[in-house]
Amino acid sequence: MPHVFINYRTGDGERTAALLDQELSRRFGQDRVFRASRSITPGEAYPEVLLTALRHSCVLLAVVGPDWTNFRSRLQDPDDWVRKEIEAAFECGLIVVPVLDGRKTDRLNKAAMPPELARLADLQSVPFDSTHDTEAGVRRIGDLVAELVPELRDLIQPGEPSPKSTSVHNSIGDVSGTSVQAGDFSGDVGGTIVKNSHGAVHTGSGSIYNNSRHVSGDRYISGTGTTYTEGDHHGDVHQRFGEPERPQDDRR
Repeated sequence: MPHVFINYRTGDGERTAALLDQELSRRFGQDRVFRASRSITPGEAYPEVLLTALRHSCVLLAVVGPDWTNFRSRLQDPDDWVRKEIEAAFECGLIVVPVLDGRKTDRLNKAAMPPELARLADLQSVPFDSTHDTEAGVRRIGDLVAELVPELRDLIQPGEPSPKSTSVHNSIGDVSGTSVQAGDFSGDVGGTIVKNSHGAVHTGSGSIYNNSRHVSGDRYISGTGTTYTEGDHHGDVHQRFGEPERPQDDRR
């Protein structure tokens, strides 16, 4: 049964809920974390599944986005599931931690909530910014959960990094010899052969604009697979172009 229940409002926090689910599941096991959109199997009676999972949990993470209290009419509805889950967590004696999602999200105000949820405003919250240093943010919440629920077994060895994106972002200066780069690349490299490139590539002197819009003087270059080379270039360029786009000023 789960130990951590993630409470969130669709349209105001589901992305952060998914990030927390991914990190906590990786760290403690998927069966220890409950998030409705992942944990409820199609065809199951969701009210029963939700309440059963909640009653067997130790911690409820209430994801509160910038528009959370703007759903005031729904919060006033006793049948609203975001409200029902939090109320049930209070009734079952769970630890409830508000996760303030985004820099623009302020602490909760009792005046903006129904009396049944007013207690939520008194609880110490955790800030989380999904647009800045997300990895550190989810790791910090994972550490908090591990402290609050000591019986959770951490599946990750100390010092083991979180999974990285498949893209590689790098910047490189002058290179003499062989240089291999996988994923996205930017920078200046002297004497380079590029094969099967997807994305922007800059090599040697001059500018190369690959698959992008560019204006140079009175020239407007665009289209599917556009490559525009400016400056010194040696060798052949073979390119197939799609339908060019009109300059933005001409769009109406």
